Amino acid sequence: MHKFLRSVGFSKLNTELQLQPLLERASNEKYRILSIHAGDGVVTEEYQLPVAPSMGITLVGQRTPDGVFHRSHYFPYMRSYDGTLTEEGVVERHLEKETYAGVLEDFRSGIPLIFYITNSVQLTELRRMEIPLRARQAFLTGLAESGKILLPVEKRPEDPEIVKHRQNERKRLYEAARQGDPEAIDTLTETDLNLMHEVQRRYQSEDLYSLVETSFMPTGVECDMYQIIGEIVSIRVKENVYTHENVVDMKLSCNDCIFHVAINEADLVGVPAVGRRFKGKIWMQGALEVVEETGPSDDTRRQEQDGDDLAGDAKA
Repeated sequence: MHKFLRSVGFSKLNTELQLQPLLERASNEKYRILSIHAGDGVVTEEYQLPVAPSMGITLVGQRTPDGVFHRSHYFPYMRSYDGTLTEEGVVERHLEKETYAGVLEDFRSGIPLIFYITNSVQLTELRRMEIPLRARQAFLTGLAESGKILLPVEKRPEDPEIVKHRQNERKRLYEAARQGDPEAIDTLTETDLNLMHEVQRRYQSEDLYSLVETSFMPTGVECDMYQIIGEIVSIRVKENVYTHENVVDMKLSCNDCIFHVAINEADLVGVPAVGRRFKGKIWMQGALEVVEETGPSDDTRRQEQDGDDLAGDAKA
């Protein structure tokens, strides 16, 4: 049974047999959101059973010509409307089944972000149509099995423009370092060394969670699992309509990134509040928005041709 069902309010389910009635309910026609022809009269269908606002269970399977539905897989989901723009999004198919992982190479945390794509059926159909696509943005969410609330750290008021400039400069350095720019690599290395020395100095007299304001680190053997510390931006408590368990939906700011995290209220230690921090291990998922990839415009091609002609004249 899926480990993170408890994150959306199903903490009392212990076996697939207990889950079966919910999956049968989910395969009702009114919950179908997408169907695509897979060939030989077989149709791949995707269903979403809502259990609370913006969260529920997704069910994917194949319906044979005789009308029988065969379940392929299911997973709990939470939907977000806060997108993370990307210029370097990559989609990779899982080996076991036709599901996909998304990779954001330009994620603001400074490390590539790998997440489970929740709209895999849609991407499968687009790929079969052989449409050249590129990732535009990802709507990221995390499901937490457990977590705790940390008190906030004292911050100095800063000019938003200065903060934005610093974030853009750091992003530029990360991008340049990925391209092999030695100056950017040296700058980032020097910054990390200075930060390490500062942490070592302050660690003698301060608590660890006073030094680390937010963090985002991969954990475990699963590539889409992360250990995070994020500042709570907003909170909404939602009730699972089937179990009446409360689910806490927190919008977090973590390493200059915004995403939502859902956790069963019974699994959360402490009282969440805006400004406080959440610490926990999350399974990162998200819907990937793609757009058709277009080649260079006529003007761009014309400029490139003119440049080639000038280069040829210069050599002559």
